[in-house]
Amino acid sequence: MRFHVSFAESLRQLEKSDDDFAVLFEHGSMRGVIFAPDEIDRQEPHIQDEIYLVMRGSGEFEMEGKVVKVGVGDFLFVPAGASHRFRNFTPDLLLWVILYGVEGGEME
Repeated sequence: MRFHVSFAESLRQLEKSDDDFAVLFEHGSMRGVIFAPDEIDRQEPHIQDEIYLVMRGSGEFEMEGKVVKVGVGDFLFVPAGASHRFRNFTPDLLLWVILYGVEGGEME
């Protein structure tokens, strides 16, 4: 069972991807992803709950009309179905993304 993905390997996978993300790890309902949005973050709401960890860069994060400034080390939680996107971000913005749980999100 795979349990480790190095930062260097995650960057190699992202470079090989035709998208602005690469799936690095999957286990059950959980996916570990590296994400580097292009000039515009075109994400749509996801069917699972989601966690973002900012690895590099900075910017703003908007979720359901609320905006916060984000930078290295920040943690963001997005419930399933919530409208969200990164905006006004530096070109080097890089994020770990963890999508998990049942469709529609976990209950409180």
